[in-house]
Amino acid sequence: MIYVGVTGWGDHDSLYTAGISSVDKLKEYGGHFPIVEVDSSFYAIQPKRNVERWVKDTPTSFQFIVKAYQGMTRHLRGEIPFETNESMFSAFIQSLQPYIETNKLAMVLFQFPPWYDCKRENVDYIRWCREKMGDIPVALEFRNRTWFSEKYYDRTIQFMENENWIHSICDEPQAGVGSIPTVLVPTNLEKTLIRFHGRNVHGWRKPAEGNWRDVRYLYRYNELELNEWVKHIRELQRSSKDLYVLFNNNSAGDASDNAKQMIDLLGIEYDGLAPRQLDFFS
Repeated sequence: MIYVGVTGWGDHDSLYTAGISSVDKLKEYGGHFPIVEVDSSFYAIQPKRNVERWVKDTPTSFQFIVKAYQGMTRHLRGEIPFETNESMFSAFIQSLQPYIETNKLAMVLFQFPPWYDCKRENVDYIRWCREKMGDIPVALEFRNRTWFSEKYYDRTIQFMENENWIHSICDEPQAGVGSIPTVLVPTNLEKTLIRFHGRNVHGWRKPAEGNWRDVRYLYRYNELELNEWVKHIRELQRSSKDLYVLFNNNSAGDASDNAKQMIDLLGIEYDGLAPRQLDFFS
């Protein structure tokens, strides 16, 4: 099965009824797409009441990809706001329980930062993360090219397979060591994650500027680019049962339109959903 959606549900104005409150957006979102990435969990471990509301507001078959908290993925260069790594992981796993209890957790995404390169101590920490997550499905995404360098490519793939990581395959700008190539290799027989970050090389290289969120993911995929990925997705289906496709090119509201176009190109119809047809390339 192929599931298509976007990252977050707050920034996609074309999906929603005019004047809708932020609290009600997820309810409408669930009528358009069968999955969503929860990115608020990256900035703070979410209180149980939030997650309980989200699972209640979505259809029975709806699935969440939950982004791991930034302290867990070493984005926080200083001290973490927890006494220990163990207590941080325990709090995060506890926050997942409403998803798990309602069978709505597709996976947790561990996205490591651009400075997190391929070296022994980092491999050891990633292995430790996998152990701490237990039976929870987890996806792994790198932002540092060394993991897929000629020297480490095979070992990286083998490591993910051996440790039962779901590969988060990326389409993103090729902007040096702080980006990764598209590696079309599933590492889990059950699930593969695909994330579209756009191809804005200029915006990708300027993360320190105050408006970086406005420019990094500023990109609209054209039909030729999406059709190339239709071929990739069909091929990936041969090696992984379920594919989760997320569009993260949110800066100008392009993600939801591109996701709708991808659904059309793949010829998918989801039970209970009626994605609005867009005059996409007019």
